[in-house]
Amino acid sequence: MVKITPFEVEQWMDRYETTPGVINIAETCCASISIDDLISLNTDKSACSPLQLSKKLTYGDILGSEILRQRVASLLNRDLNHHSPGLEPLNAENVIITQGAIAANFLTFYTLVGPGDHVISVYPTYQQLYSVPESLGAEVSLWKLKAENGYVPDVDELEGLVKANTKLLVLNNPNNPTGATIPTPTLQSILDFCSARNITILSDEVYSPLFHSLPASSSSATTSTAPPSILSLSPSGTAKTCVTLSTGSTSKALALAGLRLGWIVSRSPSLLRAIASARDYTAISVSQLDDQVASYALSPSVLPALLERNLDLARTNLALLTEFVEGKYSKVCSWVRPTAGTTALVQFRNLSKGGVPVDDATFVLDVLDKTHVLFMPGSPCFGLGTEFKGYVRIGYACETEVLKRGLELMGQYVEEHLL
Repeated sequence: MVKITPFEVEQWMDRYETTPGVINIAETCCASISIDDLISLNTDKSACSPLQLSKKLTYGDILGSEILRQRVASLLNRDLNHHSPGLEPLNAENVIITQGAIAANFLTFYTLVGPGDHVISVYPTYQQLYSVPESLGAEVSLWKLKAENGYVPDVDELEGLVKANTKLLVLNNPNNPTGATIPTPTLQSILDFCSARNITILSDEVYSPLFHSLPASSSSATTSTAPPSILSLSPSGTAKTCVTLSTGSTSKALALAGLRLGWIVSRSPSLLRAIASARDYTAISVSQLDDQVASYALSPSVLPALLERNLDLARTNLALLTEFVEGKYSKVCSWVRPTAGTTALVQFRNLSKGGVPVDDATFVLDVLDKTHVLFMPGSPCFGLGTEFKGYVRIGYACETEVLKRGLELMGQYVEEHLL
């Protein structure tokens, strides 16, 4: 029997997010929207409905509809000309549609790694990204991100992690749980390092393009420093080519988690064929209904307004959380302020006990019991039970009123129990 490490964050969420009366600031998706909401965002008022109700519900296109795959490719092409004008734009042939990014990542690991292989993964991150390759028999080294570096990976450390059998390097950009962004120069250095050693890169980009709080470019106050997809970069100089993959979904940045729709994108035809073969054993196709709604959401007349709505929500809510952490309760809270995504990693200390970090698992359950506010403990969910003591992950891109109420009740708890 394959040894499966318990998926801590998902088990915590499953156990507690349905608590009656819960005020959920653990959720990591932008506040979910309905099909009616999608229609209202469409600037083309003559557009057809998202769902073709007369269409027969066959399996549909096995790898995903042509229009959906092309629109996913277009999403990832957004910064191509700026960063690598010599690269060919991605197209539908570069895309495989999956049941969420979680299936995309699993299929990638299942296809690429096994006993005798070595994998390097950034850490902290979504547990799947290191536990699944480990369960498949690969040796996994954790590339530890440091708060003092803004949770940006230090490329100089890679030399001490890489081995002769290193097959895959795993990134998460933007990062869950820290909300940190890997900047373009760092991505380029990682790409060059892996290219010289024939190491494939998997970049989980499920929170992209939700880069809402990066500083403006030094050359232009209106130009963002948001990094592109890993697929929009190419090795520099005389470096060899590098196989790269990007995974994503409609869940986080697009506020459509209920579609259960994601993707794998790569420029390697042979790798995509291998992943498609593995996928045959787990899924015939995705739901035609999900495919249609996702295609609608990614259409040129809907996507800009949808992303603007979600970026505005993230900025508004992050300002509220910043005031809580850096303002009123700065004596008990500390963090590296997120620049992207929907999550923040915040440490709480108990001043009534000399300023020691709280026991985060006990703290989360006590807060839930006394206030009905839910967030996730850092140590069991992101620190293998030994690191990130006193930290919690807060999902701040929920409905603004939910976050306001959650922080209000959290403030009352802090004043009564931690000050």
